[in-house]
Amino acid sequence: MPIPVSMTGFAGASFATPIGQAVLEIRSVNSRFLDLSLKIADDLRAYEPLIRERISGRLARGKVECRLSVQRAALAESTSLNPTALAALQRLGAEVQQALPQAAPLTVAEVLAWPGALEAPQLDAEALRASVLSALDEVLDRLHESRAREGAAIADGLRSRCDAIGAIVDQLRARLPELRAAVERKLTERLNQALGAPLSSAAALTRDEVAERIRQEVTLYGLRADVDEELSRLATHVVEVRRVVDTGGAAGRRLDFLMQELNREANTLGSKATAVDLAQSAIELKLLIEQMREQVQNLE
Repeated sequence: MPIPVSMTGFAGASFATPIGQAVLEIRSVNSRFLDLSLKIADDLRAYEPLIRERISGRLARGKVECRLSVQRAALAESTSLNPTALAALQRLGAEVQQALPQAAPLTVAEVLAWPGALEAPQLDAEALRASVLSALDEVLDRLHESRAREGAAIADGLRSRCDAIGAIVDQLRARLPELRAAVERKLTERLNQALGAPLSSAAALTRDEVAERIRQEVTLYGLRADVDEELSRLATHVVEVRRVVDTGGAAGRRLDFLMQELNREANTLGSKATAVDLAQSAIELKLLIEQMREQVQNLE
């Protein structure tokens, strides 16, 4: 099953190159956009555009830091003597000895310091480029695996909280008629006590007319306090969250928008709460949604 990918991860590798042993590390954390920072050794600076392009092609979001360092091989391992230069020195030394018998022979240090006596092997630029890009692909694969593992854990957490939200919505829907009847009953009693006598005496209304007026007020209040629409929207958004999570891929921004919509409905539910049960449920919903929102911030 496809899963969302977290923006948090780390991967690294050590690999051999024609100029020495190199170390490549990539770490990433959450960010609204792709924020790429490269710290590359001077010997490999020429490959920065390629590295940047390769990382940008694999990652969509996150604050990403890539470090590439190299430990150059020792001089003795990367250089050799130039036979042609040594032969020339030998010939010149013999001529000097013949012309100046008292002249001291050349020392090893003097021979090595002679221009052209040492030669470095020709750098295989293509082999160096291939080794860097191959290591980069390997590290990016490991980074994706790391981010996918965390993304799977976040997806499980989101699903469990969707279950909790769905359970609260179902419970409220089942109790909604009972809660609505209780509120209407209490409101009717209070209106009868507060307005029944004044309305009857002041306006010379009959008891039936007063009762009808109170019934209208209770109905109007009930319509304003009805939360069935909010519960339906909460259920719809939860279904969409599950669909996006199960689809996987770069789901962070879509899920962030859904968290805003869920929070909006939970706030409306709380503002319409006419019973302790509704108010408590609205608080529980907001806590669950906030927990989900914090996790969603880490998804690509």
